[in-house]
Amino acid sequence: MYKHLFGPVPSRRLGMSLGIDLVPHKICSLNCVYCEVGRTTKLTTERREYVLYDKVERELEHYFETNPNPDYITFSGSGEPTLNTRIGDILDFIKKAKPQIPVAVLTNGTLFNDSKLRKELSKADVVLPSLDAASESVFKKINKPHHQLNIADYVNGLETFRNEYAGQIWLEVLILPGYNNSNQELRLLKQAFTRIRPDKIQLNTLDRPGILKDLQPISYTGLRDIADFWQLENVEIIAAAPDRKDLKSYRLDTETAILETIQRRPCTVADLSKILGLHISEINKYLDVLDAEEKVRLKFHTGVAYYQNNESRFDNKNSSA
Repeated sequence: MYKHLFGPVPSRRLGMSLGIDLVPHKICSLNCVYCEVGRTTKLTTERREYVLYDKVERELEHYFETNPNPDYITFSGSGEPTLNTRIGDILDFIKKAKPQIPVAVLTNGTLFNDSKLRKELSKADVVLPSLDAASESVFKKINKPHHQLNIADYVNGLETFRNEYAGQIWLEVLILPGYNNSNQELRLLKQAFTRIRPDKIQLNTLDRPGILKDLQPISYTGLRDIADFWQLENVEIIAAAPDRKDLKSYRLDTETAILETIQRRPCTVADLSKILGLHISEINKYLDVLDAEEKVRLKFHTGVAYYQNNESRFDNKNSSA
């Protein structure tokens, strides 16, 4: 079992994606209210070798020797991957060992003012930063950033990266009603898009429970209305979770294992990750599908989100939806 690689997972945007996790859970420069991985345990902008390069290289070598090529190799996981100072070295290793496999970087994009980081990411085929706000007040409300970060530097960094980077930029915007869907914020976001010039703007909304249990997703119609409001040709709405079942990496045995586990007792995402030996990000991909197919139910107990089989019984006296 790998410690720093996970999957391949059925990714809606990247097909069969092998994940690389370069930071321990959950070290990040943001503490976003919607994060499906959970609360940030270390809020920081300090870049260092959180996961050792040699360990990742050994795991990749073994994976390449024993497995077919995935559609993508993706830097992602349980924290902000660009905090790791060796991300560029690992990217170089992949490009030498498997030049035919495209590499993606899932990042919050907050550190792109760092010229060294921008250079490190130059060999990636696609970079997928996020931008959920374009005003300081909404940035703080929805992303809860490290105190050294501000929205002006954030957008400037993304703009500078665009000017230097020859690959694809797919900018993800996650919409939460009551947070970032006002006309004023949407106008400011559009102004930021014209500066950043991403190849794609990918609209998304809540899939899994975030840090705050009362968060609600926006409807598909609501996302469509926002896309119409912007009137930009490169806006797309990310495909629905059930489409993952059409991907060759979707494993019915993993789905069955999750259902059998929560049939015995309600589990948190962290419980399922520990019991099944799968990365939290991988568990969440399958829960997306199971939830959309109404095979699982979500319950809260003392503020903690638990999943249960939709046919099982649950002590409602000890939980609240």
